[in-house]
Amino acid sequence: MKKILTLCLIHEYPRILLGMKKRGFGAGRWNGFGGKVHDGETIEAAAKREVAEEAGVQVNDLQKQGIIEFGFQGNPELLEVHIFRATKFSGEPCESDEMKPQWFLADALPFDAMWSSDRRWMPLFLAGKKFKGEFLFDAPGNAEILDFRLEEVKSLFSS
Repeated sequence: MKKILTLCLIHEYPRILLGMKKRGFGAGRWNGFGGKVHDGETIEAAAKREVAEEAGVQVNDLQKQGIIEFGFQGNPELLEVHIFRATKFSGEPCESDEMKPQWFLADALPFDAMWSSDRRWMPLFLAGKKFKGEFLFDAPGNAEILDFRLEEVKSLFSS
């Protein structure tokens, strides 16, 4: 079983907007903005909606940079996360029920308070590369990487 999710990072060089997840899955970690794709919604539309809901800003220039499947040992559900970059937005980032936005310099990201996989794929993201990958974690709460595969790709549309 696969769940399609979005993740959007607003990258206004040299800084990146991240959000502190306040509740639910991933609470207590800095992350990009995103979530579930609703029925009848495109992945891009879901990414835009989630950024607006969680950070209070509108993004218009989404560029898909990665697709990563995340799995957790003993759980048959896979999370297929479509990772986007936005460089232009309108509005002022503001706190929501779910996320507290904060700007970070790209070379000083709070990796110790992020998902452990972010250390692996973020250099590709920051370099503007496209990538695909798979990460297997031991458990959702602990999230230690048991196995992973990550590769730079020319296109996200090829298999």
